[in-house]
Amino acid sequence: MELKNFQRSALDTLAAYLDRARISSDPEQAFIQTVREQRPDKPLPPYRTIQNLRGVPNVCFRLPTGGGKTLLAAHAIAVAGRSYLERDFPVVLWLVPTGTIRKQTAEALKKPSHPYRAAIDDAFDGRVSVFDISEIDQIRPQDLTDRVTVIVATIQSLRTSNPDGRKAYSHSENFEPHFAHIPENMAGLERREDGKIKFSFVNLMAFHRPLVIVDEAHKAGTNLSFDMLAALRPSCIVEFTATPNTDPKNGSNVLFRASAAEVKAAEMIKLPIILTEHPDWRSAVHDAIETRARLAETAKSDPRYIRPLTLFQAQDQGQEVTVSVLKTYLIENENIAPEKIAVATGEQRELDAINLFDPACTVEFIITVEALKEGWDCSFAYVLCSVANIASATDIEQLLGRILRMPYAQTRPNEALNRAYTHVSSPRFGEGARALTDTLVQKMGFEPDEAAASIVTRQQYSLEGFAATGSLFNQPPVLIETLDSAPDFSGLPLDVAERVQVVTQPDGTFTLTVQGEISEELEKRLVDAVPAERHGAFCASVNRHRITHHNSIAPVMRGEKFAVPRLFLNVQGELEFADEELILDLGNWTLNTCPAELTATEFSIKETSQRWEVNLQEDKVVYHALDQNTQLEIGALKLDWTDLALSRWLDIQCRQPDITQHVLLEFCRKLVAYLMEQRNIPLHDLLRFKYQLAKVTMQKILAYRQQAYARDYQTFLFVPNPEISVETSFANGFAFDNRPYPASWFYSGRYQFKKHFFGSIGELKGEGEEFDCAQLIDNLPKVKYWIRNLSGRQKTSFWLPTSTDRFYPDFVALLDDDRILVVEYKGEPYVTNDDSKEKKNIGELWAAKSDGKGVFLLAEKRNNKGESLSEQLAHATNTSRESSLLDQRTGSRS
Repeated sequence: MELKNFQRSALDTLAAYLDRARISSDPEQAFIQTVREQRPDKPLPPYRTIQNLRGVPNVCFRLPTGGGKTLLAAHAIAVAGRSYLERDFPVVLWLVPTGTIRKQTAEALKKPSHPYRAAIDDAFDGRVSVFDISEIDQIRPQDLTDRVTVIVATIQSLRTSNPDGRKAYSHSENFEPHFAHIPENMAGLERREDGKIKFSFVNLMAFHRPLVIVDEAHKAGTNLSFDMLAALRPSCIVEFTATPNTDPKNGSNVLFRASAAEVKAAEMIKLPIILTEHPDWRSAVHDAIETRARLAETAKSDPRYIRPLTLFQAQDQGQEVTVSVLKTYLIENENIAPEKIAVATGEQRELDAINLFDPACTVEFIITVEALKEGWDCSFAYVLCSVANIASATDIEQLLGRILRMPYAQTRPNEALNRAYTHVSSPRFGEGARALTDTLVQKMGFEPDEAAASIVTRQQYSLEGFAATGSLFNQPPVLIETLDSAPDFSGLPLDVAERVQVVTQPDGTFTLTVQGEISEELEKRLVDAVPAERHGAFCASVNRHRITHHNSIAPVMRGEKFAVPRLFLNVQGELEFADEELILDLGNWTLNTCPAELTATEFSIKETSQRWEVNLQEDKVVYHALDQNTQLEIGALKLDWTDLALSRWLDIQCRQPDITQHVLLEFCRKLVAYLMEQRNIPLHDLLRFKYQLAKVTMQKILAYRQQAYARDYQTFLFVPNPEISVETSFANGFAFDNRPYPASWFYSGRYQFKKHFFGSIGELKGEGEEFDCAQLIDNLPKVKYWIRNLSGRQKTSFWLPTSTDRFYPDFVALLDDDRILVVEYKGEPYVTNDDSKEKKNIGELWAAKSDGKGVFLLAEKRNNKGESLSEQLAHATNTSRESSLLDQRTGSRS
């Protein structure tokens, strides 16, 4: 199971944070630096330090439902072991919220074929042991030193208020072999009445200082949990959750967050959720059956087998629509064959022996109450129908999460199969949309604007409606609300009034439906018809509708095209991307020609009576003499290690995709020999600090590669070459219209942009100079539509190469004469720096090679000609294509 881009970014962020924390010994400062680097435009969140655990890194990863939290946690073990723990084989305490999830997690981690276990096996050559908390008596001392040991437990099982927790703190002779070599004067361990070390599981963890992984971390935020963590003396705590605790005292330190848009772009979840509200449960059930039938027909044309399933949430015993009532209704009133229905409750577990992915399986409908909420996962689940009043339904978030998984984690060719469908019963229309939006935000990790964009309300489906529109799935979004009084629409323009419908219900209430845009005047009329206590909720519904409507009419949804010519190198008649890999290959770069040396400035080890100091390039790592992590590493040094063994270990740690294994191994061998023979650093010192050596070796290789790339970048892009030419082309180029838009956060300002290619605008603040530039572009007469180009998204954004990395211009616009305008905005302090000059250079090269199709502008508040930003943009767009082409050719010759 390959990691998605946002998951790789999460692990890179964790590595960067732990590297900083190890070097500075200040987890809070490392957190501030890393968060500021990741989200420079966002205010810094507070950092919580757990009492009695000062100096212990403690961070949280926020990923929405479907984001692969458990897989990411499995990969995090190797990252933490390499970047912070500096242990070949970490001890891992994996904490989960419930016994059911504990059993499922332990079972998955024990299974060699499971992706979770495979991730750990790959990182540690299969030297892995996994134990459920009930199996701790089976742990051998060598498991904790010669293998990665993962112990899966519930948070409750380690609390002293729980019998299992008391057992974990109790003295047990079974643990005596583990304590045989621990010094009796070892500090930080709990002792018996006679003063000797207690042979307990908690003491064993406290000695080995485990990496603690906390799944569903929002359920662990109590003082009792923090006291328990302090007793375990963890070396590092990494949390994973969709909804982190935001309490200032007990909240989580959110280091990384992934948006629903990023998870959707990674093809992991189905969005949007098409919501239909019904006045009673029978109509909800009927239309849920119809929706599944339409999807099943659509799925027949999919290249891979999909059998769409409907999940029915029945009511608890003693209420109207229980499991038995609903099943009887399906069979007797909807003519559903009994073999197509499975019941999954605490008493009836009919799914336990069924493989829902098997084409021979006949199940199409699953009835549950809440039994699917822990661990159940079938990506064929497409339709959720709750027969309970949605405003009072419980556990809806767990069931809603079950219909979000994308089959095969790949976008399906038919758009209808990329969406989830929900039918709910609600006596007051509008409550369902509000309830599901709140669920996405409060329970499933969506941002408010994301949640609003993810719930698309539809009028009640009918066969007549399907015949009229030709599609069950592409009806326009509609605002549907129940009002207690009829709004006053007198004097409204006709084109507005005809999009509004009010129907009087038998109970005297009014059902309001609005299609299309809701103006401020219309909103005011509607709000006047709502009681004061509902104003906030109603305005939130209007805002949600505005977002979904705006997204539904965006150019990309209308089928518009937006292609951008890419920069290529023509090598022997073949166009190839002008990226780092190609340029290094053309320059014949190899590590063979690079000196395998590290200067004293780059790496040195100094021993004093109280501590060790390891100096790296611009950094210093200090190890105190009694640092337990260091002592454990020193004690674990194998007597049979040699310089060649260290070379082989370095080779494994420093693997590079563009360096063959024998070349890298020889470089590592020469480097170790140089340090021992020329720098006179003893082998045992290199072994003590081999992780720091690996880190600086990686940095050295990166520096060599960067030097070669910077040289060859100039040679192949800016120096005339009879064999290699620079060109642009739409063929094999880039098109925004066939790519997702994976923003990590979205613009939420008051100004309503009209021409953005996607409905929502990613990563744009509602104020500042970049916002001013975007507003001007949106109002340029010659701009058909434009994109806020997302930085760092190699596969979904437009980029140009620079001598150090990739350059992602701020804005890309399509003009009415089909030229492409690329704009990079620079604030005054940055206009004249080397970075801006290089971006201007490569941008103008792209434009010059575009045969008049491209225009590049390095925009600023006021340029050296005295032109304002507005004048610069107007000049760039008003120049004719022919004049632009002449300017480019003239500039190219000059």
